[in-house]
Amino acid sequence: MYTALTFIGFTLFVAFYSWYKLRKEKLNSKDGYFLGGRSLTGVVIAGSMLLTNISTEHLIGMNGSSYKNGFIIIAWEVTSALALVVAAIYFVPKYLKMGLTTIPEYLEKRFDSTTRTLVALFLMISFIVTLLPIVLYTGAINLESIFNVSEVLEVSKKEGLWITVVAVGILGSIYAIFGGLKAVAVSDTINGYGLLIGGLAIPLIALVSIGDGNPLDGLTKVYNHSPEKFNVIGAKDSVLPFEVLFTGLIINQLYFWSMNQTIIQRALGAKNLVEAQKGLLYTGVLKILVPIIIILPGVIGFYYFGDSMYENQDMIYPELIKKVLPVGLVGIFAAIVMGLF
Repeated sequence: MYTALTFIGFTLFVAFYSWYKLRKEKLNSKDGYFLGGRSLTGVVIAGSMLLTNISTEHLIGMNGSSYKNGFIIIAWEVTSALALVVAAIYFVPKYLKMGLTTIPEYLEKRFDSTTRTLVALFLMISFIVTLLPIVLYTGAINLESIFNVSEVLEVSKKEGLWITVVAVGILGSIYAIFGGLKAVAVSDTINGYGLLIGGLAIPLIALVSIGDGNPLDGLTKVYNHSPEKFNVIGAKDSVLPFEVLFTGLIINQLYFWSMNQTIIQRALGAKNLVEAQKGLLYTGVLKILVPIIIILPGVIGFYYFGDSMYENQDMIYPELIKKVLPVGLVGIFAAIVMGLF
């Protein structure tokens, strides 16, 4: 019950704060709705970018992957910092100079309207078919695990997941549709930094517990338990071969941080170029801490649970949350996770 109360309380706080910040905003223009009136600061951009990037498929999926594969997947975070620097120095100045609202708009100016329409269509289909279902599913797994939705509603676990997916999807859609980018950015900022604090707290609390009060001793125990999990150089037959960092992965990162509409839209909404660049560079700094949130907990989970959850690795992070966080904080962190949808 206490978990549910803190969950509802924090969710209402974010909603009220977002409304308070938006009550005088004009959302009836293209820039006002899609770009937050081009008034976003570097801190807001960084918080929103971080939360847009670290959605539930990262918390659930990457921790599940690190639980099984170890720190080898850290390459995703290391290379993203480099891509953010390139985006800040090269791409964003061009975008803002052109006064863009969307990336497809750039393609229209660079090529023609047909190219813009085709790319926009492909990106929408890709987002709807590949990304959105994963985000909703992994988020539903987390909420189902914490609140036992299926038991409360007396339905099967599958039905409980579907109910959670639909409910949160509808709520999130209403929020974004009626509030525009500014509403999303404001709430993302709160949830983003909440995620940073809560996400760092989970492995820290776990390591303190494992190390009998000393987190370094805890980390040593985790390392000694499975040193192979801390290997970051991928072999040719691993999930992320080392050579890929310099070929396909860096190209993927340049696209994601420089041309992905859901990411770069935050920078396009900056009040000026300096704030846009600050936002990207702040995000790069924050990304350095991200492996502690989306990789280390999975490895700690292996220390606690061994390979008993290899067949259901997506459950490792929710189980770790319930194991290490105090009851009151579980509800707050669940509300933050819901903000990742």
